[in-house]
Amino acid sequence: MSRLSRSVEQVTRLLAGASLSAEADVATLLALTYERRRMDLSDLEPAEQAALVGSRCQQLQPSAQALAERVEVAGRDGRRFVAKFGIDPTGAEVHLGHAVPMMLLSRFQRMGHRVVFIVGDVTAKIGDPSGRSDERPPLSDEDIARNLATYRSQVSPFFDFSAAEFRHNGDWLRQVSLPRLIEVTAHVPVSMSLQREDFRTRLAAGHSLSLAELLYSVAMALDSVEVACDLEVGGIDQFLNMQMCRKVMEICGQEAELVAAVPLLEGTDGTGAKMSKSRGNYVPLTAPATEIFGKLMSVPDRLVVPYLKALSEWQGTELELLGRRVAEGAVHPMDAKKVLAGEVTAALHGVEAAMRAREEFVAQFSSRRFAEVEDLPQVDRLDLVLAEAVKSLGFASSNSEVRRVAEQKGLRLVLEAPGAHGQEQYLLGPDDLRTPLADLLASRPGAAGASAYLKFGRKLARLSSVQAG
Repeated sequence: MSRLSRSVEQVTRLLAGASLSAEADVATLLALTYERRRMDLSDLEPAEQAALVGSRCQQLQPSAQALAERVEVAGRDGRRFVAKFGIDPTGAEVHLGHAVPMMLLSRFQRMGHRVVFIVGDVTAKIGDPSGRSDERPPLSDEDIARNLATYRSQVSPFFDFSAAEFRHNGDWLRQVSLPRLIEVTAHVPVSMSLQREDFRTRLAAGHSLSLAELLYSVAMALDSVEVACDLEVGGIDQFLNMQMCRKVMEICGQEAELVAAVPLLEGTDGTGAKMSKSRGNYVPLTAPATEIFGKLMSVPDRLVVPYLKALSEWQGTELELLGRRVAEGAVHPMDAKKVLAGEVTAALHGVEAAMRAREEFVAQFSSRRFAEVEDLPQVDRLDLVLAEAVKSLGFASSNSEVRRVAEQKGLRLVLEAPGAHGQEQYLLGPDDLRTPLADLLASRPGAAGASAYLKFGRKLARLSSVQAG
């Protein structure tokens, strides 16, 4: 039995009988899963390695079997299998969304493979638009240097840089000659780049598309050529760019890399949008333990298991068991969320810091009522239908956005009675969007005399107690 299998047995037994509201049980659980983040996985057979990687991928190209065979071949050839991950220093902060592929890369390192972490100091100057309607403004060398300054330390919780390689692609891309670039691009059809939906959308709308943007994926592919990559790890939004890597490697006479694309992490606001700094729905890796814990406690209940799958070393059987115990009522959703918050906080700050953050959160928020929150926005017109009320608050810009959050169980009516310690929260669905707020309140028992609030993802507003005329 492998080390990982023994750990899974331990955690499964704990989850089956533990009270996740008990501090001692949670501390034991976090200690076991924290140890797993540093566990030597070199005793896994190639097929087991491929299965472990594939369980976290949205796309594993061409297949898990091909990955297992590639690992076996590398071993027979007496060389180390090479796994690569690249990130462009477009900002000074790295967040949890970036950590998802890094978690996968960490597994490769602990399997004994050669891991190469590439920071794109040159590709950042080109700019991958990633769905923007216009080209991203180019970054100056000073911008890039400032952003790069702390990247290594920020991602260090996920890697052992005494064994992994940390490289800048400018070290080789600045040496690429024009004849060499022409030689490579002569074999690359423009149609490959134009497969990107965002490129096609921009062109159809009459927006510009620069040649530099078309070259982004080619430059990224030359990174793979430089390190003779066996497998590239990245977000699913980079899947087409990674296809270009496969093409260019073949052009350069190398065997095409395999691709492990992970799902994008949804943001903490519960709107369905991916985690990003521009939306403010992100958790920076450098945040203090209490801030990380608090931000994760604000995510909708439905994200607990997906977040654990993306950001922890929990295995499928453990995730299924937790989900089943929550569904059966054996574990309260709030307790499950505290485990998630502790798991991620421990990954960045250690188990002791995670438990302290948990204690502080419980002390500060467990008995806090919305009535104690100051400066909440307020809806004064209860004759507004639900969708219009949400938009009037600026919480959403369209009916479709309101509907999406409602479908994802992120829209709730909250009632607090005077002197009561608890809250009654009522889930509001798509069928409620055209219902006036006054009718929604009238249909809830105990609404008379209670303070009413509207919760949209993480956003909160007070409902007036007086019907506007």
